[in-house]
This record gives sequence, C-alpha cells and structure tokens, in this order.
Amino acid sequence: MELRIRSIDFTESGREIVREREVGTDAITIGRASENTIHLPDLAIEQTHIVVTQNASGMLEAKAAGTLGFTHDGVHTEAASLDPAKGGELGLGSYLLAFGQGDDGKLTITQRKAAKDDGEAKDRLAGFGLSGALPGKRPMAWAALVAILVVFLAIPIVSHLSRDRVAEPSVEDEGSVMMDASWSTGSLSSVHHGLEDNCEACHTTPFVAVRDESCLTCHEGLGDHAELDRLRTGMPEFTGGEAFLWSVAEAFNKPGPGACTDCHTEHEGAGQMEPTSERFCADCHETMDVRLTDTSLGNAHDFGTGHPQFQALITPARGEEERRTELSADGAHFNGLKFPHDEHLSTTNGVARMAGRLRKWEMTDDGALACSACHTPTADGVRFMPVDMEQSCESCHSLVYDQVGSTFRSLSHGDLDQVRADLLAADRAPRRPVQTGRRRPGQYAEGGIYFGNFSRVIVPTLGNALSDDGVCGECHYRDTSASGALAVHPVVQQTRFFQNGWFDHDAHTQETCVSCHAADTSGDAADLLLPDLESCRDCHLGETALEADVPSSCAMCHSYHPRDSTGAAAPPRIARRER
Repeated sequence: MELRIRSIDFTESGREIVREREVGTDAITIGRASENTIHLPDLAIEQTHIVVTQNASGMLEAKAAGTLGFTHDGVHTEAASLDPAKGGELGLGSYLLAFGQGDDGKLTITQRKAAKDDGEAKDRLAGFGLSGALPGKRPMAWAALVAILVVFLAIPIVSHLSRDRVAEPSVEDEGSVMMDASWSTGSLSSVHHGLEDNCEACHTTPFVAVRDESCLTCHEGLGDHAELDRLRTGMPEFTGGEAFLWSVAEAFNKPGPGACTDCHTEHEGAGQMEPTSERFCADCHETMDVRLTDTSLGNAHDFGTGHPQFQALITPARGEEERRTELSADGAHFNGLKFPHDEHLSTTNGVARMAGRLRKWEMTDDGALACSACHTPTADGVRFMPVDMEQSCESCHSLVYDQVGSTFRSLSHGDLDQVRADLLAADRAPRRPVQTGRRRPGQYAEGGIYFGNFSRVIVPTLGNALSDDGVCGECHYRDTSASGALAVHPVVQQTRFFQNGWFDHDAHTQETCVSCHAADTSGDAADLLLPDLESCRDCHLGETALEADVPSSCAMCHSYHPRDSTGAAAPPRIARRER
C-alpha cells in the first residue's frame, strides 16, 4: 500500500513543525525500533508495538504485536479495524496516530505527541513556585560566591590568626580553627592518624608545602638514599611539560626533586600508605650509568625485563677476601666447613636410617631428613638462626671420648684449649668405641673413622685431630695461619648474602626448600645454594606484568632509606616484624 506519513512536532514556544514522507509497504509496523515504518522513541512503547495491514475490502486491520495493547478512539484494545474513509485514531505511549484519506485518496497517517498541560494550566501552577519571590539568577550567583568566600576562606583565616597558640595541640583543641575541614584533601594514613587534629605538626608555615625538616622531627635516624648532590646528579633532566610543571610547583613553594613528599604522599585516605610505584625508582635507575659513571650499581627498571643479576656477599675461596659477586652456576662460598648436603638429605643411606630410628627430627614423606632438622627460622620468619653443633649435629656426631661409671665425658665444642686439656688429662684412651645406647653409621673396627679419631687427638702434637679422618678434621679445616697444632679455620655462617635487597622466607612457605636451593644435589659445603634471577622470575615479574603469579615492584625487596653503612633497610613489611 502507498501511504503518506505526516509528523507534527512543537517547539518550546509552541510553534508547530510538520514533516511529511511517503512510503510504500505491504504492512505498516509501528514501534520503538528504528527499523519500523513509524518510529516512536518512547520507552513505554515496545520494539514493535502494532502491525497494520489492509484487507481485500480496503479496511485497515491493526493488531498488537506484543502484550501492551493500544487505544482505538480512546478505548483500550489489542485489535481494531479502521475505515480510511471515515478515519480513526490509535494511541500508544505518549503518541497519537490519526488515520485517514488525503485529498488525493492516499492513506495518510498523522503522528503527534499527546497534548500536555496547556499554557493556562502552566499559569495556574506558577503561583505555587518561588520564582516570583526570589531575586534574579545573577544576584543569587554573586550572593552564593560571597557566602562561599566568607564561610570557607575568611572565617578559617581569621580564626587561625586570632586563636590562642598552644605548644602541642591536642584533641581538646579540635575546632579552634573554624570551618577548616573543607580545606583537607582527604584523611591521613593510619600511621599518621594521630595528627588529624594537628595540622601544624607538618604544615608549619601557611601556604607553604611540607618540608623535609617537618618529617625528620619525628622520623629520626633515617639514612639518606644518597648525598643530596649525588642524588640530584643521578636524576634525569626534566624536559618539556615535566620541566614546566616543576617550575610551576617551585613557584608555589613546593620543595625540589628528592624531597620526602615526592614518595610519601598524604591525605590519600585512611589505611596504609601506598608503597612507592616502580616507575619512581626507574626514573633514575633505568639509565643511572649515563649520569653516574662511577656507580657500581647495574641499571634496573623492571624486575621481569630489566634487572641485573643478584650479587651475593661471599668468600669465593679459602684465603680470599669477602666480596660481592654476581651469582653464577659455578659460584662458591668458603665457610670453613666440610658438609655434604646430599648425604644428609638422602632417603636410603645411613643418615636417613639413623634419623628414622632416633625420631628426633622432622622427616620428609620419602624418608629423608628434613631441612628443618638443622635450619631454624628466626622469630620474624625472615631468615634462619645459625646452625648449632650441640643442638643439630651432636646427636649423630658425638664428642663423647670417655666413660666413668654411668657418666660420659664429652669434648667441649668450640673451646680448643679445653679440648686439648681434657684429652691430655684423661687417664686412658678408649680401646673401643663408647657405647651410648645407639649405633652411629660408619666403621667401628680399628682404623675406622669413629674408633681411631680420639686416640689420635691425644698424640702430643695433636696434629692428627685435624686430619681428614680426625675428630675435628671430619668437619673442620686446619687454620695454617694460626700457631699451635690444634687450630681450626673460623667457621662463618653468613646471615645475609644480599646486602642491597631483602628476601622473606616466611612469605614463601608454600614452596619446598629444594625448589629454590638445590641442596639435595650438593656434595660440598662451598656450593653456593642461592636461587638466581631467573629462578625468582618463575613467579615474580614486574609491577605491571599481568601474566605474573606475583607482580612485584621494587619496594617488595628494596627500601629507599639505609639504616647504616652495612646495607639497605628492610622493606616496611619486614621491618615491622623485626621490631
């Protein structure tokens, strides 16, 4: 059918706008969807609300396509017949559609919105409004501006300048500066919550940014990351927009680069202060060797993609000086001991069988001695206590050298003078191993490691004690630089290999020891059983690495402020447990 659609709209002033278009279609669809023949943008109307068709007699059949129905000449219905010659009106939502025939005989549909309150009704309602009683918009805007300046600027300034000064403001002084809450940009962090009502503790001078001196009033003893001149030399030069922003900041009394507030931002809301982002460190350390040509630090900007290999504080070999060295597959650390980890972690040898019989230590599921038998974590869980011979070793490596009745006499471990005196004072050397109610692994025949060692000790020179099969030489090296036959090379149990970074064992309890330290394959105490950079990257990548098991920023292992000359301070999460 051919039809003419006339759309009638009205402007705010009541002027009528009429638009016409002609359409040829078999069925007229009416609804909210734009593809309908007649598109009515009203949420009260379904996507396709009405379908109108023409039968053989020329009558129009209108049917509801959905469930909402429509009105036909004011009567609600879901289907209706219209005679184009007589006309009819359909209502749906806020629209009315008048059907009829034009002068040229073509079907015409006039679309318009239902009438709202006319002008007379609006005039009746105007008497209930405030527009007639209030001043104009411009005077009201100026009045509001003046009120804001008085309440939020003038009153705080006047009350601040006129209030009584107190040496140490307290909670009782709250409100002495009136209407100043609107000046705060947010709550203080949890570590500074006690200063909520003492703005002057940090903001010592009005309209001047917080200075480092204010921070150091409480935070005493913090070491500098570097000397200020060197720190600023190591910083990249500001260019472009960044240089402009810094010039504006300095014009408004903001301290220059390197200030406390560059890292530690406050008024960010209650809770813990957020750690410094990785980008802050990378600004300087990514290309540090370009500006500080004498630095020994490698460039770093992201743990996953740009970080130097770890450097450990070790003694590479006997007689050499202790130094920091990059980790490598053949790295060694001489600690003064002879100790094969693989023997003590075996599941089948004599060590495993003895540990199983004694039932003194924790064992692994496959029957090996657990690492915790010798290595005890510190109270904070970060590191490990030094291994103690009497607690961890003597149950198997007995120092009993004589028996008097039911009493066993033991050598004093670590006191070499006392050892020599005890053995020389003994009235006899044992002709057979001392039986203590348990059997140790090894040979008991004459010449065996356990039978002959004590008798060799009491030779006047005492030199045999430090032979490879002697009671001391089984675990210790002779100190050739010391006078005396019985001189043992000092044993050094390194408490901290990484001087410029921190590792928290307590945070890695889900891992087994051998997953990072390959102790079960080590036959020499000098093997450096430390995980390298690539091992850590199995789980840890940079701060923004979405694919990482543990996205890791610089602040996870490093701290900005050194405690003393021995190295960097622990990151806050570790330092809190150490206190």
